[in-house]
Amino acid sequence: MKGLILAGGTGSRLRPLTYTSAKQLIPIANKPILFFGIEFMREAGITDIGIITGDTGEEIRAACGDGSALGVALTFIPQSAPLGLAHAVKTAQEFIGTDSFCMYLGDNLLRDGIAQVVADYQAAGCDCMILLTKVPDPERFGVAELHENGSVKQLVEKPKEPKSDLALVGVYLFNQTIFEACDSIKPSPRGELEITDAIQWLVEHGKSVRPSLVQGWWKDTGKKADLLDANRLVLERQERSVMGEVDDHHKLIGEVVLEIGARVTGSTIRGPAIIGAGAVIENAYIGPFTSVGPLCVVRNCEVEHSILLEGAQVTDIGMRLEDTVVGRNAIVRLSNEKPRALRLMIGDNSEVAL
Repeated sequence: MKGLILAGGTGSRLRPLTYTSAKQLIPIANKPILFFGIEFMREAGITDIGIITGDTGEEIRAACGDGSALGVALTFIPQSAPLGLAHAVKTAQEFIGTDSFCMYLGDNLLRDGIAQVVADYQAAGCDCMILLTKVPDPERFGVAELHENGSVKQLVEKPKEPKSDLALVGVYLFNQTIFEACDSIKPSPRGELEITDAIQWLVEHGKSVRPSLVQGWWKDTGKKADLLDANRLVLERQERSVMGEVDDHHKLIGEVVLEIGARVTGSTIRGPAIIGAGAVIENAYIGPFTSVGPLCVVRNCEVEHSILLEGAQVTDIGMRLEDTVVGRNAIVRLSNEKPRALRLMIGDNSEVAL
């Protein structure tokens, strides 16, 4: 079995972060989201993986290398345009060859990975297996309607009036029949070849499509709130590890990860939290569910339930920073310059709450 990870989306809901970086490389607990998917594949026994790329392809390549550091072999497959998930499947047909494959959306996270569903698919011998989970807002997703016996009745992409609350999670398992399905469907009103339409074609043509309900949490990290929630859920499972430097006036409480080269002086860190390599925490409080990236500086302030990307600086602000994502090398600081005023340089689609 081969793997196919989709990493070509534009990440419009995460701007301005995604103006300068691929959304799949935004870190959760200091690890790029994309790396979780690659590791899930490896844990499921899938080591030959294709990655569909778009405009951020070069950045994806640079971050992943050939995959050897992650224990896999990676092949990068450029998609001509973001024309839908079924179009991505067609784009990868030469790479897939005659194998079955697992397709994984590169900005998704599952608590328990995909090893069990891959094993279930291989044991079932079906043409397709889809993962489903109950959501409060199914109109945002592809939605599955099931028969009373649990088999798949109908799939609809982002329906205005959903007939169920079962959303398709971004993990799909296919054999060769999916290529015939993708060749047989037409673009949707939004101009994309929808994977839901392709799977519906399988259903209507008598192919075996089996649903599997996700056990544990699943996160689509497409928005800031989702990023922060995913960061919280991942940090909750980490174990304490202190490899950085601390002084005599520090307090590390709970499950705190202090990476090599990080330095903590006169500060309290209450876990779960992670402090990246080379970061400096001085006279500060880092609260639960906070990821401080490599080479960040946090000084004379409090930060909680937030993500600071590599090189960010938060210094001397007179209030607690929470529910916040700070981009790479961004600076948040208190200025004592006269006249006193707010002085901001804010990119497109940013948000500032004072």
